[in-house]
Amino acid sequence: MNQQLLAKTFVELADNLVADFDLIDFLRLLTDRCVGMLGADAAGVLLADRDGELRVMAASDEQVRLLELFQLQSDEGPCLECCRTGTPVIVTDLTREIGRWPRFATAAHRSGFGAVQALPMRLRDEVVGALNLFRAAPGPFDPAGTLIAQALADVATISLLQQRSTHRSTILNEQLQTALNSRVLIEQAKGKLAERRGIDMEQAFTALRAHARSHNRRLSDVARAFIDDSEPLPGLDA
Repeated sequence: MNQQLLAKTFVELADNLVADFDLIDFLRLLTDRCVGMLGADAAGVLLADRDGELRVMAASDEQVRLLELFQLQSDEGPCLECCRTGTPVIVTDLTREIGRWPRFATAAHRSGFGAVQALPMRLRDEVVGALNLFRAAPGPFDPAGTLIAQALADVATISLLQQRSTHRSTILNEQLQTALNSRVLIEQAKGKLAERRGIDMEQAFTALRAHARSHNRRLSDVARAFIDDSEPLPGLDA
């Protein structure tokens, strides 16, 4: 494992919440680093919105995003169970869980995933979501990697909660709702760019994210401008 990258990731997750931070990019950083450092083939994040409904807020690729959405629609699966109980759910072989989660286990197998661990994003008794790591091959997870993944989830959760003040619940819920609205814009922009360039959705997201970072802009603002054609966006308009 790249120790320097791991240390950098902890710093980024702990120090990423400035006044105008981008929550979607923050959570995508979390999923990308879990895949890059911990041997996961894919990762996703579920967070609760202001009404307590779980939403897919980040995914390392389009395939796992769709699987997470299917999990929510089917109302079954390890990630939902993790959010509801506030405890880790580790499944080393999804084919053995057909009786437990028939629809999710079948969909995960079709998507090429054989194992999953869902880790709570929790501070004390407050659970705000789950970090979900998927592997293609069945088999046990590395205990050290699981500890690191939970630590990353914990740091990200503390960062999400640290801006709360007297009206803590309202502040976080408004922030998550804003991020959810931004997610809708980003999905629309991904679809438009993918169709325009003849690329897949993941490549479209990478292009939008790269443009936002290179121009020091919020990803949602770039997505809105691209959808509305309200301004020139060099590299995206071509």
